[in-house]
Amino acid sequence: MTVPSIVSQFIAQATQTVTATSAPTSQGTTPPGFAALLTNPIVPVVLGMIVLMYVMNRSKRSQDKQLKDQLSQMKRGDKVMTIGGILGNVVQVEDSRVLVKVDENSNTKIWFTREAIRRVVNEEKAEAAK
Repeated sequence: MTVPSIVSQFIAQATQTVTATSAPTSQGTTPPGFAALLTNPIVPVVLGMIVLMYVMNRSKRSQDKQLKDQLSQMKRGDKVMTIGGILGNVVQVEDSRVLVKVDENSNTKIWFTREAIRRVVNEEKAEAAK
């Protein structure tokens, strides 16, 4: 046997092996395009995170709107709590600031910006806390 004949026999055997192993299998094929993306295990996690962020953002917007409504309806005599935790009664309301009486004995009054008021304390909530 010469070298070219050995090489040709080797190539023939390799070709037969490749043809035998490349026969169709009974396993399913991957779906094409967008459907293949949905079979990826990370997709449900990403979709869940997107839904969670949407729900949290919607809740935050709802709370912000409620606070804005409370601050716009603030009037003299309302009990308020500032972002610093100071409790007091509203004495005077202006467009951008609020005068709050914080001490009855010494008649101490402090000006706060509307943004510094965390919430208007309802009488029902104040009585329930006592």
